Amino acid sequence: MLSQIIKGRRPMNLDSATAIAKGFGVSLAEISPRLAAAARLAISEYGAIATEPEDTGIHIKQFETGGAMGAGVLLRDQPGVIQSWSVSPEWVQKNIHNITSPKNLAIVTGFGDSMRPMFNPGDPLLVDRGITTVAFDGIYFFRVGDEGFIKRLQRIPGVGMRAISENKAYESWDIREGMDFEVFARVVKVWKGEDF
Repeated sequence: MLSQIIKGRRPMNLDSATAIAKGFGVSLAEISPRLAAAARLAISEYGAIATEPEDTGIHIKQFETGGAMGAGVLLRDQPGVIQSWSVSPEWVQKNIHNITSPKNLAIVTGFGDSMRPMFNPGDPLLVDRGITTVAFDGIYFFRVGDEGFIKRLQRIPGVGMRAISENKAYESWDIREGMDFEVFARVVKVWKGEDF
């Protein structure tokens, strides 16, 4: 690998520079200050490491519902999950607005039919994990007890919040003070799939 890089037959990317640094017991900056700077920038701005010098992509991972919640959250009628996306910073800037930070983005796969026609089961939704309170009405990913929901939340003075489905076959219901309620994220973008 070293021979090919020295002879110009193989470009040095982050993976090869990291392997060379590890092999010689030196820092990445000693092998390639440019790649070390690119890696630091990607980590600080996007929470991800670029694998190629040109790749400053944002890696959006699946929202995990386990961890601090013990056994996790039950997502009924979930048809499967989208595990991750890689997008450019320019794509995020042009397509995703009003977020706390690109590194707070996560993917939730739509489940159940209560939010049709906004999205279908299995459709990808981008959520902002930096938003964990309902400061204004919108679509949120949240839990009540151990069951997860994606609903429109409307603040109702003196009541709490009303969970509203887009599908009119489902009744609205109230989230009252004292209920075991937690907001995971606000939904910032949905894609609705159609079969052809």
